[in-house]
Amino acid sequence: MKYLYLNTILFIAFGWFVLVYSIGLNQFSKDKEPLSYQKQEGDGTKTIASNLNVPQEIAWGPDNQIWIAEHGGLISKIDPETGNKQVLLKLTDVWQSRTAGLLGMALHSDMKKFPYVFLCYTFQKDKKYLIRLVRYKSDRDTLNDPKILMEIPAANGHNGSRISVQDGLLYWATGDALSLTDSQNPKTPNGKILRMNIDGSAASDNPMKGNPVWAWGFRNIQGMVFSKSGKLYTSEHGDATDDEINLISKAKNYGWPTVQGFAESVEESTFKGLHNTVDPIKAWTPTIAPAGLDYYSYDKIPALKNSLLLVTLKGKSFRVLKLDNDGKKILNEQVYFENKFGRIRDLCVSPAGDVYLATSNRDWNPVSGFPTPADDRIIKISKLDPANPQNMVSSIPQGSKSALLYQQYCASCHKDNGIGVKGTFPSLLTSLIVVNSPKEFIKKILTGSNGPATINGVTYDTPMPSFAFLKDEDLIDITTYVRSLGSNHAAPIKPELIKEVRTALNK
Repeated sequence: MKYLYLNTILFIAFGWFVLVYSIGLNQFSKDKEPLSYQKQEGDGTKTIASNLNVPQEIAWGPDNQIWIAEHGGLISKIDPETGNKQVLLKLTDVWQSRTAGLLGMALHSDMKKFPYVFLCYTFQKDKKYLIRLVRYKSDRDTLNDPKILMEIPAANGHNGSRISVQDGLLYWATGDALSLTDSQNPKTPNGKILRMNIDGSAASDNPMKGNPVWAWGFRNIQGMVFSKSGKLYTSEHGDATDDEINLISKAKNYGWPTVQGFAESVEESTFKGLHNTVDPIKAWTPTIAPAGLDYYSYDKIPALKNSLLLVTLKGKSFRVLKLDNDGKKILNEQVYFENKFGRIRDLCVSPAGDVYLATSNRDWNPVSGFPTPADDRIIKISKLDPANPQNMVSSIPQGSKSALLYQQYCASCHKDNGIGVKGTFPSLLTSLIVVNSPKEFIKKILTGSNGPATINGVTYDTPMPSFAFLKDEDLIDITTYVRSLGSNHAAPIKPELIKEVRTALNK
């Protein structure tokens, strides 16, 4: 009997030990949150982490962890082997609205000597929107000792995002903040690449003494990377046309808003000759919404060597842009995983040559079929077969020119079904202009809108680009398609109506 009693006591004691130990372990690892989703796919990819909240930027850290900046203001790192997540910092003053939020992160290239992490994010001050560039010190898995380096104007969109450190200098790519004049004004910081010392002061050999501006004429840079040889490349959102990859040089003008893509028109060519403007090395029309950009110099995945690696939002893909030996031209483009993972915001490359992608399916502008229960994810790529790109079948109806045109130029905002995005992009299914005012509908497509527009009593402040570059026959296809969406059931647009509206606008 006494042995039974003793065994009971020991069992209870052991139970208490396990409970206390578990509580202590949980307390100890409260910031080490295991992420629940690790899955090996059959195409050379593996999900290493899931359930993230819009990772805006990822970077491979000196501790062999993936550092993550989430849009709402969370900075953390993830163990790529276990998926464990450790929180480093939670910003409390981030203004998050559509594309505004925590936008960029960069780790100093020599963290042992300079243990600095640079962040940029939007915030509100005195009823104004600003972007703050701030330097933190990394110390024992925390970020502290913040130093504000610069604050510049911000807006609901076009804030740029990317930061990079090269040769001890800090590079910051800024957007035009919805201004059509700032990009060409060397005295303002927007629409620029800024180059400064790590204390925020302008680099001594910049084009203008005491001015951080290094290059200008940009709309909305979303990716920035240095190659192994030190060349600086950017990816940039165009307006209705001409997303770009640019090779950046000191004191050069990249054209926005006068030159979009290559300088082809008389106006663009004239501006180029007068303002030292540089053409992109790659441009896309229809647009693909290029995002994160990286450079690959490793042997592990031969198909990627000496290439720019690009991820896209509208294009929902991972793209390989093969460079020539001088790094001045893109020889070809290969598209992988199109539509498979949804919107992809950023990527990074490990020293072993593995590529990691960060999806952006829980952001303000979701696409059809996303987010999935696992989103947002970090996905590892360890192999690629260039002869067999892992493209998903397009959802665009085959043989439907009008549906294809709508998908290329309209769906990223107004969505596949025309329903739009509440408070941001108007529905095409409930628009009285679309159904009852065909001339006004055509005019809106041709002219676009830079200011607030009121539709069915609701005001939308998101700019709409002009699509005047489209051919008449394409406009007929697009407008007729929109007028047939859902319950619209409006008559097709006739060619003479397109010509009539164009003629009236050109007077």
